[in-house]
Amino acid sequence: MGITPVEVDEEVGEEFPFPGEELQPGQALLVVKRGPNAGSTFLIENDVTTAGRSTDGDIFLDDITVSRKHAEILREGTEFTIHDRGSLNGTYVNGERVEGTKLATGDEIQIGKFKLVFFQSGE
Repeated sequence: MGITPVEVDEEVGEEFPFPGEELQPGQALLVVKRGPNAGSTFLIENDVTTAGRSTDGDIFLDDITVSRKHAEILREGTEFTIHDRGSLNGTYVNGERVEGTKLATGDEIQIGKFKLVFFQSGE
């Protein structure tokens, strides 16, 4: 899709350059900030995007701390929400455990030992 990976340097700080110019309306991006595949990016452009340890999911997070069907991100128009799917360790947004919540650019999502930063077009 032509999206340039965002470089992650945990020692420099918490800020990420916003890749918004690369995203089309209705698209979002997750950048892995911490975890075995730090620096990886996942484009979100479907109405339902699944995340978990299952290889059948859209976002594969390979670690025992992640449930097979851990969470899903739903897109309605230009809004994105994340919903925990009954995972053992929970889903966190900006440090708070959530069952479901709306996402905004810069939100930090924690799924198991993975920390991901959310970006969406138009924000």
